[in-house]
Amino acid sequence: MQFAIGELVTRNSYNNDILFRVINKSENHVLLHGEDIRLVADALPEDLAVVEQRDLEHRRKLVKEKEDYSFRLFRQDYQLMKEKREYESTNGYHQSTNYFQIPARVLHLDGDRLYLKKCIDVYQRIGLQVHGVHLSEKEMPMEIASLVKKIHPDIIVITGHDAFSRNKGTKNDLRAYRHSKYFAETVREARNVVPHLDQLVIFAGACQSHFESLIRAGANFASSPSRINIHALDPVYIAAKIAFTPFMEKVGVWDALRNTLSGEKGLGGVETRGLLRTGMPYISEEAAEDTVD
Repeated sequence: MQFAIGELVTRNSYNNDILFRVINKSENHVLLHGEDIRLVADALPEDLAVVEQRDLEHRRKLVKEKEDYSFRLFRQDYQLMKEKREYESTNGYHQSTNYFQIPARVLHLDGDRLYLKKCIDVYQRIGLQVHGVHLSEKEMPMEIASLVKKIHPDIIVITGHDAFSRNKGTKNDLRAYRHSKYFAETVREARNVVPHLDQLVIFAGACQSHFESLIRAGANFASSPSRINIHALDPVYIAAKIAFTPFMEKVGVWDALRNTLSGEKGLGGVETRGLLRTGMPYISEEAAEDTVD
């Protein structure tokens, strides 16, 4: 059977469990990227099945329900943090003081152009400033230093696709992973520019990535401790949790993971200081013009 680039398929040998996009193909080899999870896979053409429209609609409905649920949890968490900041900024609501906030800047590097767009849409819904860059995972280590110096981000997300292959080695062998090596090199290059974990917060990894090497390289959060697949949007929720936590408070690992779709088996990290700074008073443009006059 012939498959077109971009066509949605599943693998018969894996009980058609994961939805993939066809990325590249040859006569006896097809390269696949997960449609909703950050997994890359190779397959034989005869092992693939085209997804019927009804099945596709059902799968997308289930994925959307999970994404919407995670987003609602994040919004609830965000609202609680906002109310707490307002209470502290107004001296327990005793003073009517207008305040302003300096938001964190996010640099998001993604090996998948479609995932990048999907993530940017969520950043914008949440209200975060983001600079998205599409790069292949192999290019990331060579580009990250200049991007950090140019954009001056507070948070970097380094992600794309990855996979662990038992045929290439054990779980402790970095050579058995598709892209973990490049993610780790990218983290190290970023840390050469900004060494401190609280001055630059880094998330790195994708599905089944070598968690330990990414943390050792200097990532605050990474995937995947249990070598499982992670959802495409999980890095966004971790970045948002850090971005909306006041800089005088720390973010515990569980606090960062609880609203993700993968949880502690797919994601992990170290305690990290929040990045949100609140100031006062807030002066509107009209008030500033009156003062100048």
